[in-house]
Amino acid sequence: MDTGESTTVVIVGAGIAGLTLGNLLLRNGIDCVVVEKRSRAYVERRQRAGTIDARGVRMYREWGLEEVVESFFSSEMMGFRLDGEELPLVFGGDDTDDIAFCPQQVLVRNLTEVFLRDGGDLRFEAADVLLEGIDGERPRVRYRDALGSTKTVDCDYIAGCDGHHGVSRASIPAGVLTRHAHEYAYAWLSVLVDVPADPAAMAIHSRGMAGLIPRGTNASRLYLQCPADDTLAQWPDERIWSELEARFGTPVSTGPILDKRLVPLRSVVYSPMSYGRLYLLGDAAHLVPPMSAKGINLALNDTEVFARVVIRRAKETDSTLLDAYSETCLRHIWNYQAFAVWITELMHNAGDASYEGEFRRRIARAELERMLTSRTAKRLFDEFMAGVN
Repeated sequence: MDTGESTTVVIVGAGIAGLTLGNLLLRNGIDCVVVEKRSRAYVERRQRAGTIDARGVRMYREWGLEEVVESFFSSEMMGFRLDGEELPLVFGGDDTDDIAFCPQQVLVRNLTEVFLRDGGDLRFEAADVLLEGIDGERPRVRYRDALGSTKTVDCDYIAGCDGHHGVSRASIPAGVLTRHAHEYAYAWLSVLVDVPADPAAMAIHSRGMAGLIPRGTNASRLYLQCPADDTLAQWPDERIWSELEARFGTPVSTGPILDKRLVPLRSVVYSPMSYGRLYLLGDAAHLVPPMSAKGINLALNDTEVFARVVIRRAKETDSTLLDAYSETCLRHIWNYQAFAVWITELMHNAGDASYEGEFRRRIARAELERMLTSRTAKRLFDEFMAGVN
């Protein structure tokens, strides 16, 4: 049986963007419904990268949501090695004090608990989600619940927070959006291991880049630069550990490998970020390579911009900022896409010369050394890492 309902905003997707948006709207008296195709258990276990820059941490605090990040650990130091030599990579200055390293599933769990505790409407296992009438005055979201019943929710706006492969962007007619993309010539082998990593560590070596990033008390992600056409069969467990040790130039703790996958690196931006009453947030609208650690933070910026314009529209009947949503977000996104391309190519080209050649490798190393030794160069890097630029 189809039971029609009505709300102000339907949020598609219960990831960082969707749950943050739900909490911001709820705390400002804006009715919303969050629909998520996965189960709560699946969403709260999903392992993904997690660094919140200082701007993101302050955003949560300013909106009264400091409790969702208070359990995360911040770090002023990241271990960094160049050809086996240990070098300090210090996040210095007031702007970087609040950078938080967080397992993304913990942030999702915290946001979920706060949203439900405060009376939020969160619907897991919403299958076959359809967005209807998105170019009209009252769009509709239709889905099938866990019991097989069809549900419909009419709304003023739809926030598409369901990622790069979600239904939201796919619901926009062909030819409306322009896709801007940059593909990289290398990939990451991403490995989840049952080994603690504190602090985070990065290495540049002639064999390529490597990373060791915390993902919880007893879990870490290993990252190894590899050719874009590599296969998992080329990376047995023994090779992973030996390659990590070679690139760090020092013995590393080993342990059970829980998961491994190859991650293509790419930068993507869709423009505009809205169509009719549908607004795209986070990965539904853009991707950055994980080297930049800006995926969550761009999503949080979209979320805060959208929350503010919806709240203003509801309280002051002023749609000026809502109309400018895409333009406002894209200025910020392109600024950080530029940073993402720079830091990604710098860190990868400084290692394996097979991608750009020995000349480019040496140029990249000169840039890297300047970033580590020049106060002026380091200041710009700090600003981007903190999210204040």
